[in-house]
Amino acid sequence: MERHMTTTFPDISISTERLVLRPYEDADIPAHTEMMNDELVVAWTSAPHPYTTAHAEDWARRIAPAERATGRGLVLAVTEFLTQRLVGTVHLRHTDWRARSTEIAYVTAPWARGEGYATESVLAVAQWLFREQRFERLELRTAAGNTASQQVAQKIGCISEGVLRNAWIARTQTDTGDWTDTRTDLIVWSLLPEDLEGVADQLADAGYPSYAPFSDWN
Repeated sequence: MERHMTTTFPDISISTERLVLRPYEDADIPAHTEMMNDELVVAWTSAPHPYTTAHAEDWARRIAPAERATGRGLVLAVTEFLTQRLVGTVHLRHTDWRARSTEIAYVTAPWARGEGYATESVLAVAQWLFREQRFERLELRTAAGNTASQQVAQKIGCISEGVLRNAWIARTQTDTGDWTDTRTDLIVWSLLPEDLEGVADQLADAGYPSYAPFSDWN
């Protein structure tokens, strides 16, 4: 008898000590618009630029929900527990349900950088994926020059697997303020369940908040 295979993620929120990761709401649209127009976001993502309110509305109301509904992945708004303000986003994509593997991407708002929020949110999602969804592989791809994203990968225990040469189009700003496309390499990272052993304790010893995510299904 063929065993039924789950092919969509649950409609979920994930809470950590400082953050709540949840589906997008209309109230997030102004902050999301501002975040996506930040220079570092423009440089390292393929998001439209300029990023308009209409783009944010389409993201929150159609694109993000469709990622989960179609089984492609999951989009979560990263918000502060105390203030409820948007501080980033985490996106699971290119999910392979048979292999129990998915790719993660993330953005941190400029007003929230330097707080360790990217590390906290990505680690929480990884723990949830491995412990509760029984996934076996999480993949991450970072542009060669995106050192901040690479540091997040290293902190949560990712292993660098190699380089995809000339595989991404980043953007650089010219002297006139215009943006121009430029090709760059991608570094491929992976995280397996066993790679997480001891990571939370190591981060706590380094002064990061404790990572013990708990999940609430809507």
